[in-house]
Amino acid sequence: MARKHLNSGNATGIELTKAKINKETLSHVARLLSYLKPYRHQFIAALFFLFLSSLVGLAFPTFIGALIDTAQGKHTNNYLPDTIQGILLLAFVVLALQAVVSYFRILWFVNVAERSLADIRRDTYFKLITLPMNFFSNRRVGELNSRISADLSQVQDTLTTTIAEMLRQAILLVGGIIFMAIISEKLVFALLLVLPVMIVFAVLFGRFIKKISRQAQDKMAESNTIVEETLWGIANVKAFVNESFEATRYQNTIREVANIAIKGAKFRGMFVSFIVLCVFGGILGVVGYGCILVSQHEITFGELLKFALYAMFLGSSLGSFPELFANLQKAVGASERVLEILAEQGEEIAVNEKDNRVTQTIAGNLEFKSVNFAYPSRPEVEVLSNVSFEAAAGQKVAIVGPSGSGKSTMAGLILQFYHPQSGAIVFDGKPASKYSLSDIRNQVAIVPQDVLLFGGTILENIAYGKLTATKEEILESAKRANAHQFITAFPEGYETVVGERGVKLSGGQRQRIAIARALLKNPAILILDEATSSLDSESERLVQDALEELMKGRTSIIIAHRLSTIREADKILVLERGQIIESGTHAELIQTEQGLYKYLSGLQFESK
Repeated sequence: MARKHLNSGNATGIELTKAKINKETLSHVARLLSYLKPYRHQFIAALFFLFLSSLVGLAFPTFIGALIDTAQGKHTNNYLPDTIQGILLLAFVVLALQAVVSYFRILWFVNVAERSLADIRRDTYFKLITLPMNFFSNRRVGELNSRISADLSQVQDTLTTTIAEMLRQAILLVGGIIFMAIISEKLVFALLLVLPVMIVFAVLFGRFIKKISRQAQDKMAESNTIVEETLWGIANVKAFVNESFEATRYQNTIREVANIAIKGAKFRGMFVSFIVLCVFGGILGVVGYGCILVSQHEITFGELLKFALYAMFLGSSLGSFPELFANLQKAVGASERVLEILAEQGEEIAVNEKDNRVTQTIAGNLEFKSVNFAYPSRPEVEVLSNVSFEAAAGQKVAIVGPSGSGKSTMAGLILQFYHPQSGAIVFDGKPASKYSLSDIRNQVAIVPQDVLLFGGTILENIAYGKLTATKEEILESAKRANAHQFITAFPEGYETVVGERGVKLSGGQRQRIAIARALLKNPAILILDEATSSLDSESERLVQDALEELMKGRTSIIIAHRLSTIREADKILVLERGQIIESGTHAELIQTEQGLYKYLSGLQFESK
């Protein structure tokens, strides 16, 4: 069963895979970082303010140590005022400076990251919608959506937080060690003997605990999947009296979740014990050694406190690096997946509306010349073999045949979703390659069997056929498509929201909206891909009337299962296993005694 990845680090709830950090993967990140170029001045200023803010942050332990020593009548810093009031005043001035610097640092980093990320999202989306159909046939929509959402969100986190935080922690780490060494080389040496060992052990232990947590998370996701599947298929569960089976399956899974969680709790308890004993014990030892140095007058009490604060900076910086490095690894992996899309070869379709205007008009003459085709994802399976036919402008050509014979594939080839391995598709005597994709698709319309409507209003869905259409043109198209009457019967009329994929409308209503959309487009060539096959008799009659109106004066390629709808076609092509085995009018084909068309026609009419 598919498991769901959960991760609080991104809004989509998808656990992102990590990539190894090496020269090649860093080059991928560098390519995405090139999107920072238009904003480089602001980015450099943000980096400078980050550096300045980190340095100012390192000054505060010095102020606190100076205050303690001054209160005890000692003055160990010649570059600071020698009074408590003077030190406090300077400290507040520095604090105000850091507040201003931090504000602009955060503002500029976010501004640069958001703008550059918007550019990356734009280019990725533009590339996606111009990729060929074969790309989408090999990938899931959820996967592609995660590229734009989860993957780019991880890149965003890296640009806005991870890189800045890594630089900041690096400055605090190096600066802290330098200032600590200035205070006491002996204490630094003692601390660096103890701290790295404890941190390495803590990181390794933490990874082990994280692995156990991931196991529990995966098993919990599996139990959630069981609940989801059961509720989706509750009718089947009840029909087959399998409630006990599902209950047992769920119970076994959640018991495994509990066992893994208890195992993790044991190791977390051991980890906490280690932290309490070793980490705090180590810190206590270093502080104790510092107290000895204070008693021997090698350092002051204020310097010891200052050293302890710098040690906290050091420990915090070292402790944050594993998580920051893990985020960087996720960003590297995310950048690779995004760059895969950007590197794909797209279709020659412009994303600017003014570049997609028709430059070569098609009258409607269509010809297949010895077309052979196999889908790129299955090159060994030939779908069409030596297919040849002609359709003159204004003719109705029907294509019939058993399921899987290649009928819908021919529609995809006309729309140039795919291209034949050999042979040619010809429009008005010129090969399709002589036209731009925009010219062909702007003058070819399709009414499919399963109509997809967008989640907006009825008006917006019809207008999708011609975005520049006026309200009057849309209403006229709806009337011609037998859709105006049912649309105006809705309380909100044309402003009725159809719901996701048009779920609020019946099949016949969706078909008529699709026909209205095609009428508005006013194509030279029309493809009807089994447009009435799933409708009831009344809906079929209304849709068929609308289709007759749609087919007037234009070349129509009718893919049909119901042979009763194509009797008036000028030409009928009978397709079997990718080959045209019969061709003619209904009257001609029905006379062929051993013909497939006569056989299919007999089956349909006998069943009625």
